[in-house]
Amino acid sequence: MLFDSHAHLDDEQFDGDRDALIRSLPARGVSCVLNAGDSLVSSGRAVELAEKYDFIYAAVGIHPHGAVRMQEEDLKALAELAKHPKVVAIGEIGLDYHYDNPPRDIQKKRFIDQLKLSSEENLPVIIHDREAHGDTLDILKSHRPARGKCVMHSYSGSWEMAKVLLDMGCFLSIGGPVTFKNAGKAVEIAEKIPLESLLIETDSPYLTPHPYRGHRNDPGMVRLVAERIAQIRGMEYDEVARITLENACRFFGIRPPAE
Repeated sequence: MLFDSHAHLDDEQFDGDRDALIRSLPARGVSCVLNAGDSLVSSGRAVELAEKYDFIYAAVGIHPHGAVRMQEEDLKALAELAKHPKVVAIGEIGLDYHYDNPPRDIQKKRFIDQLKLSSEENLPVIIHDREAHGDTLDILKSHRPARGKCVMHSYSGSWEMAKVLLDMGCFLSIGGPVTFKNAGKAVEIAEKIPLESLLIETDSPYLTPHPYRGHRNDPGMVRLVAERIAQIRGMEYDEVARITLENACRFFGIRPPAE
């Protein structure tokens, strides 16, 4: 069975068939999904989905693209959501310099604010890092999340940076890009990462794996990520599925599902 450690099932792309899709996941081999918030509204919806489905868990947080609109009241609201028993992480939070909007100083402030929230609520964090590797590392070194636990969502950095993160105790999550034909760095990470620090994800509905690029992604496609990692490492698929499920349960503090 598989654990999709990062999805956005509350996204509007699922509005037409969300419940039917979710109900189909166990038959497709998915035993757990972590639904990550990226705004205050989506964080609330993530909690609602987690309440509705036993095998869905929630993370609450505000994506760096929303940093400029974030208010102190939003932090208080996130703190209230974080107390829900099925909220198992703060995220996704971090830095995104691809468009340089919002301004970097605002992104950094709100990233640090939410790292502090993770410590206050004793929850691990899910990190979004796009073209901001240096600042992300610096902030994580000076503002450690609760118990030092963080996962780099859809990790896109180098192996050199990965080694620093792994030394800090971070987990790395690999998604659909590892299946792409030009996936040089992602393949290197999948090959070299210690298995005990590896998670897999879809980032549904985005980053759809090959051969379905251009179509909507969903948690059932996390199997393609596990299959590609197994191929890269010369392992059995079932072993990759088992290890990454156990890792995700350990990271998020979730009891492993009954076989």
